[in-house]
Amino acid sequence: MSTLTERSPGPSRASSAPRVATVALTALAPASWGTTYAVTTELLPPGQPLFAGLVRALPAGLLALAITRVLPRGDWWWKSAVLGALNIGALFPLLFLAAERLPGGVAATLSATQPLLVAGLSIVVLRVRPTAWQWTWGGLGVLGVGLVVLGPQARLDAVGILAVLGGTAGMAGGIVLTKRWGRPAGVGPLTLAGWQLTAGGLPLLPLTLAVEGMPHGIDGEAVVGYLWLGGMGGIISFALWFRGIGRLPVGASAPLVLLSPLVATVAGIALGESLNLPQSLGFALALAALLAAQFSPPRLRRDGRTPHDPVREDLAQGELS
Repeated sequence: MSTLTERSPGPSRASSAPRVATVALTALAPASWGTTYAVTTELLPPGQPLFAGLVRALPAGLLALAITRVLPRGDWWWKSAVLGALNIGALFPLLFLAAERLPGGVAATLSATQPLLVAGLSIVVLRVRPTAWQWTWGGLGVLGVGLVVLGPQARLDAVGILAVLGGTAGMAGGIVLTKRWGRPAGVGPLTLAGWQLTAGGLPLLPLTLAVEGMPHGIDGEAVVGYLWLGGMGGIISFALWFRGIGRLPVGASAPLVLLSPLVATVAGIALGESLNLPQSLGFALALAALLAAQFSPPRLRRDGRTPHDPVREDLAQGELS
């Protein structure tokens, strides 16, 4: 039986390169999601959060199914439905609703609490106890995002706040359950993304028709917006996201969502906004929190010293003898 004092040798340079590539590819997903607020406010018709969620999810899911031609089997029918509801079906409409009712800063700050929610759920579902390192940098990440995007003109709306908190909590649950259930043997991340996008998008079809109906007019800008959200923000980003969740520790993948509000901030600068000194410091703090989550602090023995690597000690003794 292993004990808490055992320590595996640190990763070699050869093994760290794939890890960096995995982190970089996974980070593209929340980075693309950071464009949602700008696309929604600048390109899409207002007052259509259900339709926007439907167009973003269902066509992308059906396209993924057509490419992979693999359907769920066994208990993965209901697992896909649960994950699709958490990651897609509930998240997308709530995300677009929050984008319409809240300033991007308020929505981004609330959504930045997701790593802390994931850490809490991991204790219950995965039996993984996050370290003080993860809790600390998770809190500092929220603080950093808050400094970037919250200001004296921040407008609060109860419906918008409930929407973003509901979507954030749902996706936090989706991250943890995806890590717990993994993927069936022989099933790739694109297949898993197709299952969830379809499962999350199908219920939105009758709901959209019953509540909102079709938009009266969709111009060229809206078409570009929907294509971007369904393509890069849908099928591509979720395939990369599920691939990364399967390969990275949950404590490393969850903080990557901080990229979403940071990219939203950069998009705002591109649209003419600017950052003052506290916002710049907050941006740096949030980015530091994101990077720090990819590493673990050196473990200390009870006497306060860094534990020795027995393999390297043996080699050193051999060289000296």
